[in-house]
Amino acid sequence: MPGAWDALSARLALRAGFDTVFLSGYCTAGTLLGMPDTGYLTQTEMAEVARRVCGANPELMVVVDADTGYGNPLNTVRTVQLWEQAGAAGLFLEDQVWPKRCGHMEGKRVVPLDEYLPKLRAALRTRGSTPFHVTARTDARAAIGLDEAIVRARAFADVGADAVFVEAPQSVAEMAAVRAALPPDVVLVANMVEAGKTPVRPLSELGATGYRMVVFPVAGVLAAAHALGDVYAALHRDGTTASARGSMLAFDALNALLGLEELYRREREWLRRD
Repeated sequence: MPGAWDALSARLALRAGFDTVFLSGYCTAGTLLGMPDTGYLTQTEMAEVARRVCGANPELMVVVDADTGYGNPLNTVRTVQLWEQAGAAGLFLEDQVWPKRCGHMEGKRVVPLDEYLPKLRAALRTRGSTPFHVTARTDARAAIGLDEAIVRARAFADVGADAVFVEAPQSVAEMAAVRAALPPDVVLVANMVEAGKTPVRPLSELGATGYRMVVFPVAGVLAAAHALGDVYAALHRDGTTASARGSMLAFDALNALLGLEELYRREREWLRRD
């Protein structure tokens, strides 16, 4: 799953061939608020972004970051309901202390396991028999240690999470230790953050070593920010964008991506006089 943060980024992922995207809290905090992923983004802000992304891209499955569920188990119930109403296909639910922070930042803390598990059970109970996918995430590797992260991962699997996500293992060996500690039928998530704490590995290698869900959550926003910086710098320096045109999508190409021709077709149909 590539990371998305708005309707356009999700549509670009669809055009590239993906059928599923991850609506990233890191990306959304940065693009919507211009702030780091340290707990500023609220439940209803994320729900509104999810509604827009899902509504504009009905062909995509959209898994939406749910941070810590935004409170206790009752808040988690509302989070699942809002995500389902938005059209999301699933969520990631983590065990950090609120305000949380990106899993590859310093200073993370986690709640006790017996405080997190009721939220996970609430999410699973609320989705009921619907195909809504629940991934349980622990940040205990950084906060307490790898052994505790594995203990929590086992507990998440026992409760019935659809996938288990040990965030930010710091080596290939640690990733292998997580896989070896859990039954082979437990779906494990690998989070590939460029220049983060976990080695970035290709999909083929991750699959061969037992990781069945892979997220590249920030690649798109890092690329977009870099491209925007270059274009704006060229415009400020040169008074024109001529030198940056090679890294810009053509105006007609963006209009085509957004479906302008279909709008024109409908206009012609509606204006036709019989």
